[in-house]
Amino acid sequence: MFSITVSARFGDMDILGHINNTVPVVWFELARNPIFKLFDPELKLSRQTFPLIMAHTDYDYVDQLYFQSDVEIRTWISRIGVKSFTSYHEAWQTGRLCVKGSAVMVHYDFNIEQSTPIPQRMKDMLSEHLRTGV
Repeated sequence: MFSITVSARFGDMDILGHINNTVPVVWFELARNPIFKLFDPELKLSRQTFPLIMAHTDYDYVDQLYFQSDVEIRTWISRIGVKSFTSYHEAWQTGRLCVKGSAVMVHYDFNIEQSTPIPQRMKDMLSEHLRTGV
């Protein structure tokens, strides 16, 4: 599991004092950085060094998030396929699960514009963070 703690900014609130529903999407993206570093350790994020492309995301809002308390974002790998894998995220605040979601990342060669198999050594690293049944 990967874990980061984030603090909401004043501008992340809506008129009701909740964290706006677009904000956890950004936090989940930030929480994927350790996964990205497995594939591109220096995060150069160029066509030559970064082999991932986003294929799908989904989010379930199960409780309200508020401005006053930090939020822990927990990240696992929930599925590893031949050419893609799925990251699973949870946003926790004051002991409550507030948002959960996932992102499907495809191993991709930008030079030939095609998906390619995930190398076994990368699958092995991803499997260290595997959580099934989510």
